[in-house]
Amino acid sequence: MSQDPHANTLSAEDTPQCTSPSYQLAFLDNDFLLRDELRPVRLQLELIKPELLLRENNITSTVVIFGSARLKEPEQARKEVERLEACCSECPENEEYQRLLRKAENGLKYSRYYDESRKLGRLISQNTGDNSLVVITGGGGGIMGAANRGAHDVGAKNIGLNIVLPFEQHPNPYITPELSFQFHYFATRKMHFLLRAKGMVAFPGGFGTLDELFETLTLVQTRKIRPFPILLFGREFWKRVINFEALVEAGTIGEKDLDLFHYVETAEQAWEMLSHACGHDGV
Repeated sequence: MSQDPHANTLSAEDTPQCTSPSYQLAFLDNDFLLRDELRPVRLQLELIKPELLLRENNITSTVVIFGSARLKEPEQARKEVERLEACCSECPENEEYQRLLRKAENGLKYSRYYDESRKLGRLISQNTGDNSLVVITGGGGGIMGAANRGAHDVGAKNIGLNIVLPFEQHPNPYITPELSFQFHYFATRKMHFLLRAKGMVAFPGGFGTLDELFETLTLVQTRKIRPFPILLFGREFWKRVINFEALVEAGTIGEKDLDLFHYVETAEQAWEMLSHACGHDGV
């Protein structure tokens, strides 16, 4: 067994000189590494650690799946509606129960996307194999957890890129453990979403989903990355949320920019478009 070259340093005497923070090895000094001046080093570490581990696992091509972490699977959403319906029956004058019921009914309406995301994760994983196309998500629950779950259903490797947030977001249990990553910086996380991407699917989501969608559209539009399929899942939702045609009319984007993305309604339709672009057989 090779001897640790730092063994003597690590077991140094308890003298004032040896216990001073200045004497600690730089790469073992957390207080030093967390200084503002060391931010470039931390950014580099967050970039290189996932890169090396993904290479070691032979991950070269991915499909990025974004969407709300708040959407529930249909059975959970249905139970929430039933619970609130009972509350409203008992207290018909309670406005808060009425508000929560309307919110839960919308949640039930959109819960179908959980099943579609899970199905898409399964289709991508079972039709490629050998890590030739791997599902990657933001690592949380909802739509992201559903996509990881679909890959997990067929025993396929899948990736989750979690992020440190003010409120805790734990990685969902379907991510392949050795491909579960945590980031502090959104910038390095975003880079890893797109470095190996062969396609992106945006399900209904909030600010995070919109952020990732528009960044991807911008990078493709400006040719910073090679074009790949950008699929907006659920035309009704996306048409209500973003008026792309208004941007064309205002002259702020070109008409050809509308060709950068496509609407899809089912997992099968999404997989057909992805497989055609990536050279895999369809459904």
